[in-house]
Amino acid sequence: MPDPDFPILPSTRVGALLDRYPQLEDVLISLAPPFRKLKNPLLRKGVARVASLQHVAVVGGMSAGELVNKLRAAVGQSAIAPGDSSDAVSYFPDQPDWFDAAKIVTSIDERAAERDKMPIAGVLQAAVHLGSTEIIELITTFIPAPGIDILKGKGFLVWSVRDEGKLVRTYLLRPAYRDPAC
Repeated sequence: MPDPDFPILPSTRVGALLDRYPQLEDVLISLAPPFRKLKNPLLRKGVARVASLQHVAVVGGMSAGELVNKLRAAVGQSAIAPGDSSDAVSYFPDQPDWFDAAKIVTSIDERAAERDKMPIAGVLQAAVHLGSTEIIELITTFIPAPGIDILKGKGFLVWSVRDEGKLVRTYLLRPAYRDPAC
């Protein structure tokens, strides 16, 4: 039975969705396989709290409207009109002026991470020690949309690019401190 008090929208957080509709976990994972790590209770608690369905759509390589409508159909909610979904902000902008491959000091590869660990945790840990001109590289098989938004929220400059092998390389830089009085 659909819940009229809980409409599924692009802005819906994964955690809230799965709390209300736990049966959607497998549907979500089938649409965005990197979210299979939600099966780990610790990762689920962290990732599901910050990831929205907009993020899941980006990771899954589909529009937010398409993802939302598949989830809505699975619980008996009517589809939203295509114009009702705020599709992805570009996670692949042009190369920024601050990027310099010679300044990469750490590279973290999601493919080499333990199965139940999210690479963003390693990136956040490494970022604590990052100098103002040093860059961290995160290599993933998907666009790490929730992590990118977390890093941007912490003030990091972030740039992602998809290489010829379909890997996503995300770079982050801690901007130099600027005195707001200047």
